[in-house]
Amino acid sequence: MLRKKIVAGNWKMNTNAQKAATLVDELLQIYNENADISCTLVLVPPFVFVQKIGERLAQTPLLLGVQDCSQHAVGAYTGEVSAAMAASVGAKYVLIGHSERRTNFGENTAILKSKLAQCLAQNLTPIFCVGETHADRNDGLHFEVIEQQLTDVLSALETADLAKIVLAYEPVWAIGTGLTATPMQAQEMHQFIRKTLAHIATDERLASQTSILYGGSCNAKNAKELFCQTDIDGGLIGGASLVAQDFMAIACSF
Repeated sequence: MLRKKIVAGNWKMNTNAQKAATLVDELLQIYNENADISCTLVLVPPFVFVQKIGERLAQTPLLLGVQDCSQHAVGAYTGEVSAAMAASVGAKYVLIGHSERRTNFGENTAILKSKLAQCLAQNLTPIFCVGETHADRNDGLHFEVIEQQLTDVLSALETADLAKIVLAYEPVWAIGTGLTATPMQAQEMHQFIRKTLAHIATDERLASQTSILYGGSCNAKNAKELFCQTDIDGGLIGGASLVAQDFMAIACSF
């Protein structure tokens, strides 16, 4: 079974309503004119635009994702958006554990476990993110950090649920910095992540079929070299996803 190739565009806290609509129209136009795109494309806009973009994508091959979800199913949690709410407007994917959420909003293991559970309960596909800091890598701790992040959150899941997750490796030192892991560094870590998942799941076949994305200043210039690596199945794209031509060029990099 071939692993699914995925390119997901995380818009973060960018664009406004008019620019978001224009971007979607440009993406769809390029997609419809290009027969070379064979991967799954996911747009991950800010929450305020999710419903409108979901309506626009409903009859197209492009899929909708959200940047986060609440750890709670329902209740008095002002400002939160539940997984059920995201699913009700057509979302298919949810980013969980992005380094910006871990760092800026204090998301810990217990919170991430709860968020994964909420996603899975709503039949949403989590894109679970892991990544080390520059200090971790300089100190030679990058493998240890990634193993811990994976094990802490995923070890409690049943095999059937582990099979529903997409993973994303995003070295924190390469997010929005212009720095990018070399293809060799990225492949080395993706291979390690796959082996770690096989150990957690006690199932090498499951790990061999799990899509693992690279996130960290992936762009139209370096995507092809990254995506041709054995264990890299696509990208979680930040800044380049805000430019239609760049994002679609990345999608054509397989």
